[in-house]
Amino acid sequence: MKKHIYLSFVLGSALLASCSSDPAAIADNTKPVQVTLSSTGTTDALGYVTASGKLVAKNSVNVSTRMMGYITMLRADVGDFVSAGQSLVSINNTDIQAKGGQASAQIAQAQAAFNSASKDYQRFQNLYNSQSASQKELDDMRARYEMTKATLDGARMMKREVNSQYRYTNISAPISGVVTAKFASQGDLANPGMPILTIESSGNLLAQVLVSEQDITLIKAGMPVKVLMKSTNKEVAGQVSDVSLSATNTGGQYAVKISVPQSKEYLPGMYVNVQFPFKRSGSVNQDFQESVTVPKSAIVENGQLTGIYTVSSSNTALLRWVKTGKVMGDQVEILSGLTAKEPYIVSANGKLFNGAKVTTK
Repeated sequence: MKKHIYLSFVLGSALLASCSSDPAAIADNTKPVQVTLSSTGTTDALGYVTASGKLVAKNSVNVSTRMMGYITMLRADVGDFVSAGQSLVSINNTDIQAKGGQASAQIAQAQAAFNSASKDYQRFQNLYNSQSASQKELDDMRARYEMTKATLDGARMMKREVNSQYRYTNISAPISGVVTAKFASQGDLANPGMPILTIESSGNLLAQVLVSEQDITLIKAGMPVKVLMKSTNKEVAGQVSDVSLSATNTGGQYAVKISVPQSKEYLPGMYVNVQFPFKRSGSVNQDFQESVTVPKSAIVENGQLTGIYTVSSSNTALLRWVKTGKVMGDQVEILSGLTAKEPYIVSANGKLFNGAKVTTK
């Protein structure tokens, strides 16, 4: 009998222990987590069209030459600041010097022939006036005079052409700015039209993005936009300065340039995101719907899944899986999984989990 009583006591104790370890029982005895609720907001900021691009210099020039020859001097390196008119590149000009000598010799020869023909023409004019020369002789002298004058003019033009070629053997900086690329070195053979250096004006930067054909007609010069600098994660105000109306050379997309505030933190080549605001009045952009947005702090990530905590009818935390969209600043667009004006948990004074009891502040 005693054994049966002892066995019943052990089984009863085990049953009580198993009941006390039930998660539901623990949840009932835990203190509710104090949370702060918020409602989803609707905004037109994330409903705007967003385009990605990068910063480019307002003025960018490729320095090249029209002459073929070996580079004898190159006074610039990447990162150097150069001033407009500063001598940068010299190219071997031995051939040009030889042509210049030939042109000078031709000018001297043509000048001597012209001087002789001019004197003969003047002499025959006097003889004709005194009726000592015929009209034919005067016409022949006039023709000789005009031919020598044309030869002299041609020699002078050739000399002028040679002098203009000299400018392409000594190249100066066309603008003031920073050397951002160097395609040749001293001793290399320069080819006509091939860039030697690239100079970009310092300080003046533009954000350049590509926009689809569905949106390009809605973008106008002077339109205010928001520009997110990816390197610093800062948002600055910009203004559309140039809108391309052709996509022939840009793969079916249209280039748009935006003026941005100047800062030492920004350099050409940095990536940006640009938001274009479209008015909803009239027939413009009527199809856009206001976007549901929540702060980044309210988002919960679990592997590939993204969720947000809401409160159930029984005052427990309910993890709702959502689909997110665009991100701008500290706001995240919710595409599905959460409706407008639906409460969600912004912050909690304890650890949240699915089914945890909560109480609102």
